[in-house]
Amino acid sequence: MWDRLAASDPGLLRLTAGLRTVVAIALTLAVLAALRVPVPELVAGAMAAMVATFAVREKQRGPQAVTLALGLPVALASVALGALLNQRVVAGDLFFVALIFSAVYGRRFGDRGTALGLIGFQIYFLSLFVHATVSTLPTLCGVLCVAFACSATARFVLLPQTPAGTLDRMRRAFRARLAQLMATQAELLDAGPDAVEKVLDDLRTGTARLHETALLVQGRLEDGTSDAAVARLLQRRIADAEIAAERLGLLLLTARSAERTDTLTLHLPGASVPSSGTLPVRDEATDALRRDLGALRLLMLRPAGEAAGTAFAHVRNRLLGYRDEENLPVASPAVQDVFRGLGEAARAALGLRLALDGPQDESDDSPATVRSREELDAEDAAIEVSEEAEREEAEPAGLQRPTTRAAVQVAVGSALAITGGELLSSQRWYWAVLTCWIVFLNTASTGEILVKGYRRLLGTVLGVVAGIGLAALVGPHTWTAFALVLLFIFAMFYTAPLSYTLMSFFVTAMLGLLYTLLNTYSTAVLVLRIEETALGAACGVIAAAVVLPVHTDRRTNDLLVAVLDRLADVTRGAVDQLSGGAGGDLVEQARELDQALADLRAATQPLTHPITPLRSRRNTARYVVALLETCAYHGRSLAATAELLPTHPSIAADPRLRGACGRIVHNIGVIAAHVGDPRSTAEMETGPSIASMLEPGTLRLPRYGRVTDRVLRHLQRLDEAVSGLARPLGVAGGPAAPGR
Repeated sequence: MWDRLAASDPGLLRLTAGLRTVVAIALTLAVLAALRVPVPELVAGAMAAMVATFAVREKQRGPQAVTLALGLPVALASVALGALLNQRVVAGDLFFVALIFSAVYGRRFGDRGTALGLIGFQIYFLSLFVHATVSTLPTLCGVLCVAFACSATARFVLLPQTPAGTLDRMRRAFRARLAQLMATQAELLDAGPDAVEKVLDDLRTGTARLHETALLVQGRLEDGTSDAAVARLLQRRIADAEIAAERLGLLLLTARSAERTDTLTLHLPGASVPSSGTLPVRDEATDALRRDLGALRLLMLRPAGEAAGTAFAHVRNRLLGYRDEENLPVASPAVQDVFRGLGEAARAALGLRLALDGPQDESDDSPATVRSREELDAEDAAIEVSEEAEREEAEPAGLQRPTTRAAVQVAVGSALAITGGELLSSQRWYWAVLTCWIVFLNTASTGEILVKGYRRLLGTVLGVVAGIGLAALVGPHTWTAFALVLLFIFAMFYTAPLSYTLMSFFVTAMLGLLYTLLNTYSTAVLVLRIEETALGAACGVIAAAVVLPVHTDRRTNDLLVAVLDRLADVTRGAVDQLSGGAGGDLVEQARELDQALADLRAATQPLTHPITPLRSRRNTARYVVALLETCAYHGRSLAATAELLPTHPSIAADPRLRGACGRIVHNIGVIAAHVGDPRSTAEMETGPSIASMLEPGTLRLPRYGRVTDRVLRHLQRLDEAVSGLARPLGVAGGPAAPGR
């Protein structure tokens, strides 16, 4: 159960965020209750503690303390201005708009600027919510000081979180997700015709989640490790394990089908395995395969302290022996390839264990295991931290800078929301402003804002229904209401990264309880909440569409060009190294490719969302993203193979590989040029299939044939995927995409 929790919440980030916020609020309520503070101030303290806790996002404890210390005077100034301007409608509204602009503009100064802007906005909103006045200002200032002190206590004393500890939990999550993926792959062996599609969907989901966790781990390496060399080693081992697991899944899919499975099957929702196949069957080879998949899962998951003993060493030795063709069963070539894939995955598991847990007992090692350890030791010794300058990209200036554009847009949208909100309610117009503000957070295009506004409205409607029922049940029971508020706050933070609709539901249900505590609850108030939310979302969409708009197509095109550029860099660098040249830091280049693809995937959500009316466009967007995921997989695999070149005894440079890569890199550049400028005259290159180079006597070398074959197969699949991108992206020469 702990492994399942660790896998579902990598690093326990959601659990920690929810618990830390709840503890900060509970501690604040306890202190204020002991001081016999009235209920409105209790509500203000709870909201201030929540803001002070979730606004601070730095990873290191020192910067967190500085931001929290700076946040208190910002909060005091904000609540004071809110109390002073509460009765001055015009001046208060103008200041609110200026505050919103400043808060959003502050994002350009990093996490601290974002946190201080968020604290300033939310505390001003708090002053409106509790109807702060000059007479209540001293009490509110004291409440804020208590809330910030309790937030600091929860963060640094009761629930401390260090970068090293977070990284350690994320590594455990990676192992757990790796083991879950192995279990799904084992299910694929026995899945009948009726169940294979569901298992394939689970396999896609498990592969995607493993990749997501790998990116999270790699993003925390710099802060959570002792030095750059250790970070680079862990990055390589994580990448090796991910690639080995993904390759094993593809080999299993191929073994199930009568012909080699297209890589796209693992990345495109709805793609199916060919119906004709050789599995599931029950024979000696497949029985051994089932056994060894379970054994591999054990290798991945078992902690170092439980991995001692002759039996464990025997299992490890047997799996690693498959790399050297030891004890391969009599079976079809596709099934034998799966056993070889098991050997490669076992080697990746060994490397991951050595990197995470340190040296292991070597007394029971077989010759195959000794060779694998020697290879891993040679790779570790060869790691050198690259001192290359980071990629710098020109940032737009003036109104085209993202933070400036967003600040102008949200200021205009908030002005519209204030005007419309005042017409709906002179008392609670600020809900419209809050919604307008929130739909601009972490969004960068009109389509993203539209989808986020829709999700917030849906969650609000459902939350109003729940709030009405809960308010009737709770009635005058103050502490019961506060307990439910804490529960909903935890649920809000725990579900926020998973579903914005669920988060909005818990927020609105919590507000129904807060209104009950403030004796201002009524069904009309919650219905007004829906109206103000709809108005705020509409104002946000209007502002995004009219004021300095960034259309979804433009943003996705920019991100698509970035992905293609990173793909070309990885492919060129990997093949250069495999051809005898210097490819640079390929693991880091592959990570940049994966991050660029993750950004693109998020930006295309408005195009692939179920509410999108253009079905053909939705299918095309999914097809393009799936092709790019296929390209990224082959790029990562090429980079991983090239990184082994200096130390691996069975890999040798082959200068003829460079010729097989030229067309691919050229065509990637042509597609990027057409996406960036549809008037581009660049043309795709065609020629003989790279697969033809796999024929005997062309590129096969007696000693290094299998590795060369694998590289060429990756290049072949990459060539096919790049050609497949041409037609849906408007470049002549590729196959038609579904729905076009």
